[in-house]
Amino acid sequence: MNEISCLIVDDEPIAREIIKGYCGHLSYLNVVASSGNALEARSVLQSQHIDILFLDINMPVIDGVSFAKTLKNPPQIIFTTAYKEYASDAFDLAACDYLLKPFSFERFIIAIDKALEKLRAIPGKKLQETAEVLADKTKDFIFIKTDGKIFKIRYDELLYAEAQGNYTRIVTESNVIMPKMPISSFEELLPAGHFLRTHRSFIVNKSKIGHIEGNRIFINAIEIPIGSNYRDFLLKNLGV
Repeated sequence: MNEISCLIVDDEPIAREIIKGYCGHLSYLNVVASSGNALEARSVLQSQHIDILFLDINMPVIDGVSFAKTLKNPPQIIFTTAYKEYASDAFDLAACDYLLKPFSFERFIIAIDKALEKLRAIPGKKLQETAEVLADKTKDFIFIKTDGKIFKIRYDELLYAEAQGNYTRIVTESNVIMPKMPISSFEELLPAGHFLRTHRSFIVNKSKIGHIEGNRIFINAIEIPIGSNYRDFLLKNLGV
């Protein structure tokens, strides 16, 4: 995946460090700058290309919502704030997402995924992996290159995928491979509707689900966790 440039704007140093730390766990996110107020951020936006803007709302001089209104061609904005009453104002500005402090890393990833979806819709913006994957979504398989070999993976044989840092562990009915790519990049290659994100670290083949018990999915004897932020979407997708 091409590098995604990020700008963090928050008047609290600790808040900036938390977001920067979260970004550090996702290899494709590059924090270009971290600013303590909107005026500093404006200077960065005028001099550098930014894909994702993490923007606090309650700041001195000019608040985040007012600042966002001044941007003619804004990047994808993810508002971060401790005050939920600002949510409607944020979404009126077509914000990508709204993170209520303190937010978990799992919730952070959901916001990033939303931003990536919007970025993919921008003409000329290429986010796909190169060299490692050969994919054609009109077919029922993909090729994954890893360890000097190229593996053909049929969608109907893929059981699940698990994030392993900068790698993704891909488990099929007959094989296990671990290419160097984040799980979000692998998810982009899969046909929508057939595969579901059940947790920040897991994607499952919907047709392979045996049963669901509590916060666990069972595929044969394998247990896959269901993250709290994914449960409602999962059950809705399954028609339950």
